[in-house]
Amino acid sequence: MPIKSRIRTIPDYPEKGIMFRDITTLLQDAQGFRKTVDELVQLHVRSKVDKVAGIEARGFILGGAVAHQLSVGFVPVRKKGKLPYDTLAESYDLEYGTDTLEIHTDAIVEGESILLVDDLIATGGTAEAAIKLIRRAGGEVIGCTFVVELPELGGRERLEAMGCEVLALCSFEGL
Repeated sequence: MPIKSRIRTIPDYPEKGIMFRDITTLLQDAQGFRKTVDELVQLHVRSKVDKVAGIEARGFILGGAVAHQLSVGFVPVRKKGKLPYDTLAESYDLEYGTDTLEIHTDAIVEGESILLVDDLIATGGTAEAAIKLIRRAGGEVIGCTFVVELPELGGRERLEAMGCEVLALCSFEGL
């Protein structure tokens, strides 16, 4: 069964006109979850990856599993105020305001190859902030991998303009 068919669509969430792509149905399906992780890993099995960075929160689940399969370390990219040690921070714009992501200052060694993983790419704002953090920490982003892409929102183009390869396992048209 294709990964896309295991993703639930919730209309009008979080607001009217939005079709929310919910991967929790995929994660709770043992075969679907395994297939997803296996496919994410296969995209990069021949790449030199030193660490996987996952964006809070679903990127932790997927990124941790991918890091395990690739036998590399994992870097949590968290919302502001959640990490206990010294951090680097990057703010980014949301539809209504701003948010901030952080990583530990010692999470990445200068020159490490980092694979960025998250569940979904829409406008690309969160991923862009994560890429900026990784680069400021001395890492080289060798790819950005997502389960779901919403192509109409332009996230792929935004990240490619930063020189990053973008891969997604499936896409959904519309918002």
